[in-house]
Amino acid sequence: FWSTIYSETELKENRKESYKELRLPNNFQNILKQLKAEHKKYFEQATNSFNDTSFAYIGSNGKLKLRQDDALPIHNEVKRLRQLLESRMPVIRIEDLLYETDQEINFSQHLQSLSGYEEKESPDKNLLYATLLAHGTNIGLYGMFNSTKDMEIEPLRTVSRWYVHKESLQNTNNYIVNQHNKHDLSKVWGNGKFSSSDGQRYRIRSSSILASFYPRYYGYYNKAVSIYTHISDQHSVFSSQVISCSVREATYVLTGLLSHGSDLQIDTHTTDTHGFTELVFALCYLLGFSFCPRIKGIKYQQLYKFDKSIKYGQNKDFFSGYTDFSLVAEQWDQIVRVLGSLKNGVAPAHVIVQKLASRSSTDRLTKALITLGRCIKTIYILRYISDETLRYQIHLQLNRGESRHQLAQHIFFANQGIFKTKEYEEIMNKASCLSILSNLILYWNTKILHKIIQDLELEGYVVNRQDLAKVSPLMFKHILMHGTYNFKRAHQ
Repeated sequence: FWSTIYSETELKENRKESYKELRLPNNFQNILKQLKAEHKKYFEQATNSFNDTSFAYIGSNGKLKLRQDDALPIHNEVKRLRQLLESRMPVIRIEDLLYETDQEINFSQHLQSLSGYEEKESPDKNLLYATLLAHGTNIGLYGMFNSTKDMEIEPLRTVSRWYVHKESLQNTNNYIVNQHNKHDLSKVWGNGKFSSSDGQRYRIRSSSILASFYPRYYGYYNKAVSIYTHISDQHSVFSSQVISCSVREATYVLTGLLSHGSDLQIDTHTTDTHGFTELVFALCYLLGFSFCPRIKGIKYQQLYKFDKSIKYGQNKDFFSGYTDFSLVAEQWDQIVRVLGSLKNGVAPAHVIVQKLASRSSTDRLTKALITLGRCIKTIYILRYISDETLRYQIHLQLNRGESRHQLAQHIFFANQGIFKTKEYEEIMNKASCLSILSNLILYWNTKILHKIIQDLELEGYVVNRQDLAKVSPLMFKHILMHGTYNFKRAHQ
């Protein structure tokens, strides 16, 4: 673990800069005062919100109870608007969509070759489109060669070998996300500061180090991997990681938030239950992210007192634990050492988080972070059960992630969506191409929706922006992914 973060010498040399960069006080007591104030505020807010119709209340046994389902209703006005917009979306083939979008934002300029590869001229853009589709749809290079009359297999192999690599795909995806962020209509869905992350499972035939059994979806005989994606409130995918289904997703939350490379300024992040741990609560808080997961069985979570001297009267059984902050104060310098290492990418964030979590039974540093995470989780739960607006925002953002999962299934259709390769780099390239195609469809849909809304308003139909914010721009029924690909037609 210690080799994945700054050394003691580096910590001493850069101590002042680290605290300044992280915007943290030199003394933990200053943060503790802030946490105690927030704990008191949200406890009072929670208990004051309890009534006969509230989302949560305290039962006769003094424990937290939920009165209603934790779900987001979809009103009929939103359904009608969605149907109207979908009915006006023009049908288009995916290769034509790539060509039209490239003509407008020139995303293909960022698909650069590996250093050391010299070519007289850049490859034909149709080859780049075909290669992106071959990997992003899972049809493969031979499948693309057999599905079009416009391509030969060797040029496809060459482009795939030299132009489809991590840096090129990341730069291209970041550019598309940034272009979509600049579009006026994208602000209807969000300002690019709220995000969510979730994993989508895919079967894999070959024996891979990442493959694991996932009986919930694929029984006891088929292995799977997970593509863990980070999605902004504008519906764009700004980070993708291929991970094992056997690893808790919470480990990878910070990797996407800290190393995505786009212009999005994420400050609030949500996940489902599999995406949270008390360790992640602490790290997100100290790194400046508001971590707001939707926790299944939230009423069963243990809540912690901050001060034994405070009397809670009839609510004394509301808290079932007590937090001793002495260990956090003792380890404060080491905590900042970890945070600085995460912030500056000394090692991938998921590596540091995994190693921290594995040391939880013996390591005082990890115990200190978990202690801090427990108090932050307590404050968050108090806020969650009393703040209807927060619950709504969380559910809406997680629904956006589900919409993207549906689009990904539509795009990644070939071979029944099953990975045939065992090589991590090849699987990751396919996942990255899938994200690029998803974001290109998002950009094209946003542009067309903007035109449709303008036409509707000229016809006298007023589009409610609040209803529009609940309509996903990741609609795909009008996009033709199957059949014979005709790349020459795009240039006619």
